[in-house]
Amino acid sequence: MSALRQKMIEDMQIRNYSPHTIEAYVRCVAHFAGHFGKSPDLLTPAHVREYQLYLVQQREDCWGTLVQTVCALRFFYQQTLGRKWMIDFIPYPKRVKKLPLILSQEEVHALLKATTNLKHHAILATIYATGLRVSEAAALLVSDIDSGRQMIAVRQGKGRKDRFVMLSPKLLELLRKYWKVYKPHPYLFIGDRPGYPISRNGIEWICQKAAVAARLSKPVTPHTLRHCFATHLLEAGTDLRTIQLLLGHNSLRTTAIYLHVSNLALGSTTSPLDLLPTNLTLEPKL
Repeated sequence: MSALRQKMIEDMQIRNYSPHTIEAYVRCVAHFAGHFGKSPDLLTPAHVREYQLYLVQQREDCWGTLVQTVCALRFFYQQTLGRKWMIDFIPYPKRVKKLPLILSQEEVHALLKATTNLKHHAILATIYATGLRVSEAAALLVSDIDSGRQMIAVRQGKGRKDRFVMLSPKLLELLRKYWKVYKPHPYLFIGDRPGYPISRNGIEWICQKAAVAARLSKPVTPHTLRHCFATHLLEAGTDLRTIQLLLGHNSLRTTAIYLHVSNLALGSTTSPLDLLPTNLTLEPKL
């Protein structure tokens, strides 16, 4: 490991960045340097501009990937190299406002029913029942399941924050059945190596496999189940503030996006076409 990379890692550790963020930032800077075949401390604002255009025009990266790259480069130049003036040459991309894709409850049921493997079924059911992020589900310990209080502890989730989510009776029954078969320890969802958790990529693969088996036409990821958790709670009458706490959002504005995908407003609104008298409806000519 180069001294420069070690310094960047230590700079993030001092600021208590999560291991996931540290790994992602180092990877972004490494890709940036590898693109030009030079050490990143030798690259100029012109190189940064060229690389950003490459990500947008040739690789066509999504907004999230672009933002992560920008954050990594801004941290590297400002904190690790002490070149604060470089920040002006590393602009953030304009935020893309997209609504999350939501499955109906029938589609979620079909997805879960399509998983014939008990562990796979338990993982997807846990994410849907609790609204956990993929990384949070992978990091769950057996000791995080509090059956007495009907709660699940989420330790050091996004932003290094702890929180609790509800433990439904159905999920508890499923997890007990899963535990009797697999005897996981210490992580709830073990990976290929004993004693280690399942990877995020592993959960992604499980979800994709289930979506294909369920013959769902919509593109489904584990994060889709988190969106479904929030939306279905909202449609069942749960208030937005409670959903915010369960999801671990910093701002209520982030949670409010589910107001736009919920069928509460649309379902109670009548189309003006349906207000027209029936005898005025014209039969189209073929």
